[in-house]
Amino acid sequence: MVQLPKVNELGFFEIRLESIGGLGANLAGKMLAEAGVVGAGLNGVSFSSYGSEKKGSAVKAHIRFCDMDTHIRDTSPVERPHVVGVFHEALAKTVNVTSGIHEHSTVLVNSAKTPEELKELLKMKAGTIAVIDATSIALKEKNRVNMAMLGALFRLCPFLDTDIMKGVIEKSLGKKYPQAVQSAITTFDRGYNEVKFMQFELAAGDTMPEYVRSDISALGYETQPMGGTITNPGGSFLKNLSISRSGMLPVYENESCINCAQCDTVCPDQCFVWEERLDRKGRSQMFLLGIDYQYCKGCLKCIGACPTSALSSSREKEGYADSHTVKHTFDLVTQV
Repeated sequence: MVQLPKVNELGFFEIRLESIGGLGANLAGKMLAEAGVVGAGLNGVSFSSYGSEKKGSAVKAHIRFCDMDTHIRDTSPVERPHVVGVFHEALAKTVNVTSGIHEHSTVLVNSAKTPEELKELLKMKAGTIAVIDATSIALKEKNRVNMAMLGALFRLCPFLDTDIMKGVIEKSLGKKYPQAVQSAITTFDRGYNEVKFMQFELAAGDTMPEYVRSDISALGYETQPMGGTITNPGGSFLKNLSISRSGMLPVYENESCINCAQCDTVCPDQCFVWEERLDRKGRSQMFLLGIDYQYCKGCLKCIGACPTSALSSSREKEGYADSHTVKHTFDLVTQV
């Protein structure tokens, strides 16, 4: 039986995966736990928590390992993780992905940034930051982000056996998707070999942020709005779906657009911004101005519907959406 590197007061080594629906974090957690139980002789458990079961919504997967003499009677969310896997870098905009980490915790991030840049982005004071560009690997190998992230997680958890994991991949995918097995294993190997990490020590005299449970609401009887009003409903103009994009976004080319509105017909989130004006013959017509990327979750349905080359898919680069977005104008809504 292997020796766990660290355990908490209950004897658990805990991992939390922060992701969005569609990137495979739930499956990754199950496969990770199975590899620990079957290959390392550990007790293990995996479970997930999420809101609406749809692509792009926030997801958390929780994994606990302990030795065979320790019983797992705790299925509460992992609040003080030894390892955190962040499947989508943009989650840090809206979710405190590093909540509850220790001074010596490891945070793995799917990103093309350097560990130093991520330290500033995540506002981490200490710990180890590991980086893997899982999205690029997944696109190159025509597989999913979760396989590259699993490879990197195995590199950070040396008590887990990579050969056992490859067997779990074959068992999980072999019956339904046999054609995807070799691609998944290649993606896993690249994640294992290409992850980079750097440790940051806590500055002298500094302290880690005070731990606050994630399930404690900021709203209480003294702070909630009058009448219990929900001020930011998910379907309002305040919503921001940008964190739902998983690497690709639509790019609009005005010169090729014929303003047919096929893109607007298939768009589930009304991302396209239109303006009414006169055409060359003096007739009133709607003209497409561009895309409001605040509401674009990267489903790319518009590209399949476009009859010209006005819309194409591109790998999202940092800052592109902000610099190319065309904002909606809500004349009948109070601007905040």
